[in-house]
Amino acid sequence: MSGNLLSIGKTGLFAAQAGLSTTGHNITNANVAGYNRQVVVQATGPMLDTGVGFLGTGTQVSQIKRYSDEFLNVQVRNAQASKSGLESYHAQISQIDNMLADQTAGLSPSLQSFFKGVQDMAANRASVPSRQAMLSGAETLATRFQALDTRLGEIREGVNSTIEASVTMINSYANQIADLNDKIGTFAAAQQHAPNDLLDKRDQLVMELNTHVKATVTPGDNNSVTVSIGSGQPLVVGQRAFQLAAAKSPTDQTRLEVGYMTGSRVTVLSDSALSGGTLGGALEFRSKTLDPTQSALGKVAIGMALEFNAQHKLGLDQKGDPGGDFFSVAPAYVGRNSNNAVTSTTEVTAVVSDIANLADSDLKVEYDGSKYMVTRLSDKAQMEYTGAGATQTMFGIDFKITGASAKGDEFLVRPTIGGAANFNVLVKDVAGIAAAAPIATSSPLTNTGTAKISAGTVSKDFLDSPPALPVTLTFDKATGNLGGFPGATVQVTKSDGSTSSVAAGSVKFFEGATYTFGGVSVTMSGAPGDGDEFKISGNSGGVGDVRNIGLLGDLQTKNIFNNGTATLQSSYAQLVSTVGNKTREVQVNGKAAEALLTQAQASAGNVSGVNLDEEATNLIKYQQAYQAAGKVMQIAGTIFDTLLSIGR
Repeated sequence: MSGNLLSIGKTGLFAAQAGLSTTGHNITNANVAGYNRQVVVQATGPMLDTGVGFLGTGTQVSQIKRYSDEFLNVQVRNAQASKSGLESYHAQISQIDNMLADQTAGLSPSLQSFFKGVQDMAANRASVPSRQAMLSGAETLATRFQALDTRLGEIREGVNSTIEASVTMINSYANQIADLNDKIGTFAAAQQHAPNDLLDKRDQLVMELNTHVKATVTPGDNNSVTVSIGSGQPLVVGQRAFQLAAAKSPTDQTRLEVGYMTGSRVTVLSDSALSGGTLGGALEFRSKTLDPTQSALGKVAIGMALEFNAQHKLGLDQKGDPGGDFFSVAPAYVGRNSNNAVTSTTEVTAVVSDIANLADSDLKVEYDGSKYMVTRLSDKAQMEYTGAGATQTMFGIDFKITGASAKGDEFLVRPTIGGAANFNVLVKDVAGIAAAAPIATSSPLTNTGTAKISAGTVSKDFLDSPPALPVTLTFDKATGNLGGFPGATVQVTKSDGSTSSVAAGSVKFFEGATYTFGGVSVTMSGAPGDGDEFKISGNSGGVGDVRNIGLLGDLQTKNIFNNGTATLQSSYAQLVSTVGNKTREVQVNGKAAEALLTQAQASAGNVSGVNLDEEATNLIKYQQAYQAAGKVMQIAGTIFDTLLSIGR
């Protein structure tokens, strides 16, 4: 009997000792990240049949239980991935927001200063000092465009560095998780119990992995886990770790993409395939903010250059020569896919020509074996290139495709991405500013009526096929016609806005009407007398004429973007507003994600966290159990000694 009592006491002693060790383990690891509290689970020992009933044989430790709720862990991991992604996004976008909205570093001050210089030149009769000030303002504007684009380029390089660093860390975590899968499986197979501390370490690695990219975890065989990312690409399967690679984009060698390695082959994943974490936040920032911002800034630059150049060409410089391009217009970026056939010699050139009809979107050019299709990526709208090597305008862009093609040839076209970087002033001499209009109007003092002719304006048609000047218009009172128009027809726009094309020999005089021929437009007012003449001639001596520079100044308020609904200033303001609103959105969502993470961690901590007060209570409990079990063994020893003494 005393032997059985001694055995019972011994089992209690061992169980209490295990409880003390486990409690001490909990206390000393309470501040270790990812540690889950452990508890000794006891079970009753096997019964002993004595013939008159079953007698207990003590207790046994059946399990060292690890408290961890996978449902709550998933919530923590998802919240961590979301928070890290938004933090990464906000860290990048806040740089752009501060730059664009800055009153000194932004574009608005330079744009306003430039147009003020244009207007001052018009007010000062195109004097040399005012010309120099206007030219200096143009150089400042060009420098500002280039500086903003350079800063965006630096941020783009920062995104590339983030991608490289994140890919390296993800691969490291994958290898460590696979190694722990191996160790955990080995221990579990040999001992029939999972090693709790290794499980904690693996869970912590998975949690840290989610700070870089959102990962999905599913249980596998032999206590292993399978980790997948993106749209289901496996990162860890059992003891095998797969790898990611930072690969150059096939259509842009300066742009890093995330590739998935299968053997020696790297498959580039789309930016949208990877979400959450530092990597997902950086990729989302680049595709949804950085690329559109750089393109929108380039669009403002190209729109400015196209409109200013078009009007500048309609004027005369100080030498009496027609104006040329004032600003350079950057060609579209065309990226040839590196996977195109080696036999292909296809070349694609693209230049923005119609800024009003240009959508904020990249385009893709593909050859299907018989024809080239141009696809606008924002809405998948398509047009077929039928130019056969000649220029064809599609989506506001002049395309030209030449060379031998192969089926599957693909090109990425980014219309305005380089607009700001390549915005330069081409006029270097103040005498080259075309401030004057190319025509001048007059009427002799001998006219008997009160009719007046306006100073006149010219359009693009004047450059294409100018009429022979001078032209003298004569009023015939008997017929009410204005004669002397060159060409076959004249466009007449009445004061009420109605427009009609009339044969040159039968053009009626209407007060307040505008007459257009050969790109020249003049407006008549008053009442002409019979035989009154009105002369339109070349403006060969218009040194002090500032009519064209005045029209150039009007471009500041002209609607030239978005089908003629946005000005230069409003288009840039829309860009600033879009970035600002997105920055605020990401900031607010980031704070919400942080709160959700805190709540999820608290919920998981209630299950798996170590409560030092509770552990202190357990220490006392197991200490008393240890002392009590020792007392049982002491009594068993006393009884045994008594039995021995009787025998003596």
